[in-house]
Amino acid sequence: MEWDHDDLSVRRQCELLGLNRSTLYYHGVGESKENLRLMRLIDEQYLRRPFYGSRRMQDWLESQGHEVNRKRVQRLMRTMGLVAIYPKPRLSLAAKDHKIYPYLLRNVAIIRPNQVWSTDITYIRMAHGFMYLVAIMDWYSRYVISWRLSNSLEVSFCVEVLEEALSWQRPEVFNSDQGVQFTSHVFTSRLKDRAVAISMDGRGRVFDNIFIERLWRTVKYEDVYMHDYGTVPELQRGLSDYFMFYCYERRHQSLARRTPWDVYKEGLSKKQRQERETLCKLREKNGRVGSHR
Repeated sequence: MEWDHDDLSVRRQCELLGLNRSTLYYHGVGESKENLRLMRLIDEQYLRRPFYGSRRMQDWLESQGHEVNRKRVQRLMRTMGLVAIYPKPRLSLAAKDHKIYPYLLRNVAIIRPNQVWSTDITYIRMAHGFMYLVAIMDWYSRYVISWRLSNSLEVSFCVEVLEEALSWQRPEVFNSDQGVQFTSHVFTSRLKDRAVAISMDGRGRVFDNIFIERLWRTVKYEDVYMHDYGTVPELQRGLSDYFMFYCYERRHQSLARRTPWDVYKEGLSKKQRQERETLCKLREKNGRVGSHR
């Protein structure tokens, strides 16, 4: 980023790099070192035991020698966007005035690319803070179509990642949880405008959006935990490199040892495949920072 560029404003540079401007001005989220240490432990344990709520997480932390009360654990898990995934009456909460859509994918065979996309948000730890990551994934191929980082859980970065994905392709069904970001009018209206059917996970249903939950586990164990990124630009570059690897090199057993791109491109025209591959090669060559598009 060049703050004094003669021809490009900071806003335009952010647009070209695919950066949210709030990310550019990120200076940390204000949590204490002790809370950040607890959040790192909670994050790792949640991946191992996603059915742990605040009570079990408090018990586990105490068994590891960390004296912490339940209210503190609840606040940290809420900040991280973590909720135990066992069946219960209230899972992801939407705003009271937001419409909740039914889950459309029960017993539906997913047989082609762009039949179903799904999205979710996860907490990403850093050496001295944390960020939030949102991604949109094609269910059939596991291909990550777009992603964004943000230092807050505002709706805007979720809308940005959706608009980026829709500018290139369109799914038949779009699935999400009932979180306030995805039930907001500004988000659902983008889908309605493109005649996309909206599906939302049922409350207390663990497996409604399982593919993207598995993506988060893979991203954290294979990249985030290994590198312990210190700054947002480092995290941005690292995730950009990892998603290139995940989509174009990493073979999946569930895909008959093919990569997500090998499977996803079967639903594209020759021209669309060439355009996507050319764009990705250019970004890799130039070391471009930004979301994978």
